[in-house]
Amino acid sequence: MDKNLLIIADSVNHFFGRGSLRRQILFDITCRVEEGEIVIMTGPSGSGKTTLLTLMGGLRALQEGSLKINGCEMQGAGRARLRAVRKDIGYVFQAHNLLYSLTARENVEMSIALHPEFAGKKGRKRAEAMLESVGMKTRMSHYPNQLSGGQRQRVAIARALVANPRIILADEPTAALDKKAGRDVVDIMHNLAKKQGCSILMVTHDNRILNIADRIINMEDGRLCSFTQAVTDQLQALLHIRQDDELLRRISQLSTDDFLRLLDETTKTHLQFLQAVQLVDTFTSGAMLDTLIEAFTLKIGQISEAERVTLFLLDGATGELWSKVAQTEGGERLEIRIPRNAGIVGHVVETGECLNIPDAYTHPLFNREVDEKTGYRTRNILCLPIRDTGGIAIGAVQLLNRKGSQAFSGDDEREGVNFAASMGVILESWLKTAAHDGKAVSR
Repeated sequence: MDKNLLIIADSVNHFFGRGSLRRQILFDITCRVEEGEIVIMTGPSGSGKTTLLTLMGGLRALQEGSLKINGCEMQGAGRARLRAVRKDIGYVFQAHNLLYSLTARENVEMSIALHPEFAGKKGRKRAEAMLESVGMKTRMSHYPNQLSGGQRQRVAIARALVANPRIILADEPTAALDKKAGRDVVDIMHNLAKKQGCSILMVTHDNRILNIADRIINMEDGRLCSFTQAVTDQLQALLHIRQDDELLRRISQLSTDDFLRLLDETTKTHLQFLQAVQLVDTFTSGAMLDTLIEAFTLKIGQISEAERVTLFLLDGATGELWSKVAQTEGGERLEIRIPRNAGIVGHVVETGECLNIPDAYTHPLFNREVDEKTGYRTRNILCLPIRDTGGIAIGAVQLLNRKGSQAFSGDDEREGVNFAASMGVILESWLKTAAHDGKAVSR
């Protein structure tokens, strides 16, 4: 076995029931978990996440396929081999599973009873040190019914980590906790696991803790896929489409209210994507993400009744702003590059200020030469900065010439600001995707 791979699953299938009631739960599961890696598994209830976790923990017999845990093959494993595998695994569950007749320290000590290197006083000192590391120094003699939910989960983490396991398996460890307690216990588990050099495979529905992951995988109907594939599937479900080329038509036909709801849901989806750090899988449909950005940009132009709409992105390598989306009313596609500090768009990106200009030709930043070259007559402009989730300017959206009006309204500006905030999230996701593909815009 590769010494850096602690979990290797190949073509694992699992079934519940017998005869006519036999039902397949896991389908051809293949995955790897490296030493020191933190992997989060997401997915709806009943999709098979806990079943897979119990197989990896040696708590359930493997039926079909190959599963190696820390170098030990689980197919056909007897009690002795399963016991040896479990000695090197720490478990943290939604229900902390503490024994109520034992104190916090005694619960932790139980976890090292099978480890001769921690026999006697050494085991007690080890348990006390681990409880202290999770912030339970003053509650070692308390019984579980004397502890809060977060404190019980801290004891469960100490119990899981006390014997220096190479693998931690956690099943919904924050589900029964409030936001602060959940974040606290996950941070403790993350920091201690990194310190001890063990791997974590965690099942969770809690999007607030995705950012601790090195990688996120998703389980759907007993099948594993990358988190980014799940994002793609969710976007397609939101839009009720199957092909990327349906995006432009579908979004252009939405009412304003339906579009704003879609924009909100899409933003939430991409925030999930951005919370996952160091993703190893690229976005599975880069063309779809490109088309989504174009469709959303054109839609905000349609809602604001602009003749032209352009989405500019900052290219840090060249110091230029370039048009990610630039299209005229007639559908003509434009390629535009301007210096970062030039004109209205440059000012908006540099200062982060929104500019709503009722008369372009009276504004000192407007460059009339552009109109002279193109033959277009610019009347009014609404230009809004786009920032990433860290507040850094990455571009701007510019709307030209509101139809049937002397200027863009306050409502147009407010809708534009909300749109720009959402596009910042989606564009940051696009930039990260492009970086994985080797075609990212330098920043």
